Amino acid sequence: MIGVVYVLVVSLLAIIGYVACGWPVGDALYMVVLTVFTVGFDEVRPVDTGMLRALTMALIVLGCTGMIFLTGALVQAFTLNQIQQVLGIKRMESRIERLTQHVIVCGFGRIGTMLAKELAAGGEHFVIIERDRSRYEEALSLGYHCINANATEEEVLLLAGVRRARVVASVVPDDAANVFITLSARSLNATLSIIARGEAPSTERKLLQAGANEVVLPAHIGAERVAEMIMYPASWRLMRDTSRAEKFDQELHRLGLELEVVVATEGSAFAGLTVAEIETRSDRSFFIVSVERPGADAALSVDGATRIQPGDGVMVVGRRGRRGALQAFDAGR
Repeated sequence: MIGVVYVLVVSLLAIIGYVACGWPVGDALYMVVLTVFTVGFDEVRPVDTGMLRALTMALIVLGCTGMIFLTGALVQAFTLNQIQQVLGIKRMESRIERLTQHVIVCGFGRIGTMLAKELAAGGEHFVIIERDRSRYEEALSLGYHCINANATEEEVLLLAGVRRARVVASVVPDDAANVFITLSARSLNATLSIIARGEAPSTERKLLQAGANEVVLPAHIGAERVAEMIMYPASWRLMRDTSRAEKFDQELHRLGLELEVVVATEGSAFAGLTVAEIETRSDRSFFIVSVERPGADAALSVDGATRIQPGDGVMVVGRRGRRGALQAFDAGR
C-alpha cells in the first residue's frame, strides 16, 4: 500500500511540473507513464530546457525506484502466498496420513456439510474431498481435514487414506460421479463400508452393483420424514423439539446408536406382531421404545406384549447398520 501511494504521489507531482512548463495534461500524463514504467518510447515533446531535464531526471530516479519497490513487494506477496499454500497442503497431507479407521466424505455440498457437522459432534475422524475451491475453503475454516480435488480420481482417494479408512460416504450431487467413486473405492479396499447418495431411484441398483453397502435417496427419505411428522407429531416432538433431546441424540451417536420413527405398513412382516416377537426376529439389532397410533395426541410406552398394528408409528433405538432389519416394517421393500 505504501509503494502504491508513493508512486501515485511522485507521478502526480511530475504531471503538475510538466503542466507548469507549458505541456498539455495529456502529454504530461503520457510522459510520466512512459518514464515510470521504463517503456522507453520517444518523448512526445522535446526535453530541451534545464527545468524539463531536471524534472525528467527526478522522475526517472524517484518513479523507477518506487516501481521497483512496488514490483518487489508484489512478487514477495505472491511467492509467500504460494509457499504458505504448499506448506498448508503438506501439513494437511501429513495429518491425513496419520489417520486410520476414519471416514471419507466425498462432497461438501448441502448433505456433506450436515454430515460433517454430525461426524464432528460424534467425535469421528474424517476427511472431506471437495473439488470446489470455495467449499473447500469453507471446510478448512471449520477445522476439518480436507482435500481440494476430484473424488472420482483414484489417486485422490488414496491420498485421503481409502486403504486405511473404515467408511466412505459418497454424497456428491451427481449420480454418475457417485457410481464412479463407489467403483474406485471398492476396487481399492474390498473391506470398506460404502454409503452412497442417489438422486434418481433407478440409481440405487447401479450403486449397489458398484459395491455400495448402503444407498441413501435423500428425496425419498425427505418425503417419508415429512409424512411421519404429519401423522406422528408427538413422536417427532419428543425426538427433535428440545435441547435435551438433541443432546441425548448426540450421546446415542457416540455409543453407535440412533433413534428414529418407522411406520408399520399394512401387510408388512412386523405388522400384527408383539414388541417381543419383533425384537427377537430382528436379532436384537434394535429396540422399540414407544408407539404412536394414527391420530393420537401422545406416544404410548410399550412392553414385550404390546402388539404393533398396521399404521403405527414405532420409535426405535438401534445400532447403525440396522436398516435391513427395519425394512420388515415396510411391505413395499
